[in-house]
Amino acid sequence: MRAAVLHEIGQDKLEVLDDVEAVGFGPGKVRIRVRATGLCHSDLSAMSGVLPQPAPFVPGHEGAGEILEVGEGVRHLRVGDRVVVCWLPACGSCPACKRGQTELCLAGFMNAGTPNFKRPGGDVFGFAGTGTFTEEVVVDAGCAVPIPDDVPFDIAALIGCGVTTGLGAALNTADLEAGSSVAVIGCGGVGISVIQGARLRGAAEIVAVDPVPSRREAALRFGATRAVSPEELPDAQQQITAGEGFDHVFEVVGKSATARTAYDNTRRGGTLVVVGAGAMDDFLQLNMFELFFDEKRILPSLYGGGDVLRSYERTIALWRAGRIDLTGLITHRVPFADVNEALDQMRTGTALRTCIEM
Repeated sequence: MRAAVLHEIGQDKLEVLDDVEAVGFGPGKVRIRVRATGLCHSDLSAMSGVLPQPAPFVPGHEGAGEILEVGEGVRHLRVGDRVVVCWLPACGSCPACKRGQTELCLAGFMNAGTPNFKRPGGDVFGFAGTGTFTEEVVVDAGCAVPIPDDVPFDIAALIGCGVTTGLGAALNTADLEAGSSVAVIGCGGVGISVIQGARLRGAAEIVAVDPVPSRREAALRFGATRAVSPEELPDAQQQITAGEGFDHVFEVVGKSATARTAYDNTRRGGTLVVVGAGAMDDFLQLNMFELFFDEKRILPSLYGGGDVLRSYERTIALWRAGRIDLTGLITHRVPFADVNEALDQMRTGTALRTCIEM
């Protein structure tokens, strides 16, 4: 079967090969025919080495498809079921799950060190224990979440990561209140989803911050009240908050420099929500006095900071009701053979989300 493979960390191009085999099928597993997959910035971060990932590997973790085969002991899935791939499944029995913090379950991460594929040259891993830049993938049954028949595969793929992460940061982690002031730094697919979540909650001011003009224009269509370049943020903060700072600032880039900017633009007693996935050697510096004196809350948000399955259901309900726009997030579509074109679109910021059609 075909799969897009990164041979070594640091390479910027994928090779589409036809000699890859999905492995690991057995009890508790399912085989999925991938029908659509989105490109998330985390895939690029894994390719560059910002996020830890053994290589060679198949990128992709934002996918949807249908069940081809069901392993022994799997009761909630049947052949032909439409599913979204969940890269962070909850085991239901670890301490984090028992506390109700299922997004902190490590079961999914434990799968990342086991190869999902092989080819004549040896084992191939799947990013985040999945790897959806492929025609078929074998995953734990918990990674395959059934979706209703009226949800298209491309929309379902977005729900698998970017939309759930962004909406959840606003609705779960920040739990922002109506009338609040919000700034979102980084307005790709995840940042736009944060903006939609802030709009749902009735934020009075939503400032989108991004260096790419097309993304700033898109942010206004999705609910931002103002869109500025990073250089224009100080003026916007002064005009909107009289210099006090925003009630909630979301960092959706994954870099210490933008996290520091987000902190500086958060009002005393306000909330900084860290959504971007950054490198282990990129340190955010804060002094002890400002931490004490400003009483700003710093809230990391992993995968939307809430129960993933409930978040999926909520997102589908909001989409059906027309309260959020998911179709508009897909600004580009490319055939699987042109996957490297999708990478370029993400790197240049020309795409909010590219759907890779399998």
